[in-house]
Amino acid sequence: MKGTPNTNRSTNRGTNRTASRRRRELRREVPSTVGVLADPGDFAAMRGYRSFTFGHHEDTYADYLHHVDDLLRSLAGQGIHTTVALFDPEEYADYCTDHGLDPDSAGTRTRFTAELGGRAGRLPYTGQPIDELVPLLVDASLRQATWEYAGALLSGAGSCADCGDDIGRASFERAAAILRRLVAGAGPGHHHFVCSVPAEHEQLLAVLHAEGPAVPCDPAGLSGSEGPGGGPLLTEGRDALEFVTVLATGLALGGAGGLVLRSTTEGFHDRVHGWRLDRGRLVPLTAAAVFDAYCTDADTGDPVAPEPGVEYCPGFEVDLPGPHH
Repeated sequence: MKGTPNTNRSTNRGTNRTASRRRRELRREVPSTVGVLADPGDFAAMRGYRSFTFGHHEDTYADYLHHVDDLLRSLAGQGIHTTVALFDPEEYADYCTDHGLDPDSAGTRTRFTAELGGRAGRLPYTGQPIDELVPLLVDASLRQATWEYAGALLSGAGSCADCGDDIGRASFERAAAILRRLVAGAGPGHHHFVCSVPAEHEQLLAVLHAEGPAVPCDPAGLSGSEGPGGGPLLTEGRDALEFVTVLATGLALGGAGGLVLRSTTEGFHDRVHGWRLDRGRLVPLTAAAVFDAYCTDADTGDPVAPEPGVEYCPGFEVDLPGPHH
C-alpha cells in the first residue's frame, strides 16, 4: 500500500501527458489567420490604441515585422496552416463602428482578423520572408479591389436596348471567348497579357500569365474552353477570371482601353502584339502602332529605344463579328 500514492502520481502524469499531446495534435488541425500591417503609416495608426502590443515609443515598424515573421515561422513549425491578410486600420475602425465594438481591445482585433481569413486577397503562408510577403499581400489586395470594382461596373451595365440581353453577362462571355482565341493564336510558349481599362474612379489593370498550346492552331476554330486536340488551354483559375472580368468591363463600357500580349518561345525572339478597345470591340493594332506604343514614354511622349531581341507584331483578329452590346 505504501507505493500507491506514487503509482497514482505516475498515472496522473501519464494522463496529463496524453491530454497535452492530444491538444497539440488538435491544434495542428485548427487554422490560423495573421493580420499584417502594410506600411509604417498603418503601424502608426494602430499605435493610437493603448492595447496595441507595439505602442511603446521605441517600437518601430521594422520591429513589428520582425516579430510577425517570428510568429509565422513558429506557427509553421507547429504544423499549423496559416493564412495571412492585410490589416487595414481604416477598415478596422469602420468595422468596430458598424458592430458597436471597442476598437482598443485585443479581443476586437482578434475577431476582425478572424473574419479577414474568410475574404479574398489573402495568402497562405508558405515560409516566405516577411519583406517578400508584404508586397505580395498588397498586390493581392489591390487585385481584389480591382476585381470587385470591375464586377460592380459589369453588374450595373444594364440590358441592351435592342435585344434585352444582360450587357454585363454577354460581355463576360465575349471576353472569355476572346481570351481563349488570344492564347490559341499566340501559339506555343509562355504568354504575358496586360489589359488596361480607364473607368470613372480608377484605372482597371489586369495581368495574366498563360501557357500556349503545344501545337499552333487556328483561334477561330476553337469553341468552349478547349485547345487543339480537345486539351484545355492553360488559363484557368483566379488570374484568368480577374483578367476576363476587366476585359469584359472594357467591352461593356464601350470606351477606350488596350490589351498587350508578349510571347516568349524557346529559340525565337520575343513577340509583342497589341489591341485597342473601341466602342465595345477589341481591334487589332498594326505593327507600327504596336512599335509606337512600346517605344514611346507614356509620361513625356519622348521616343524610347526599341528593346533588343523583340519583334513588334500586329494584333490578330480575336473579337469575332456579330452582335456587340
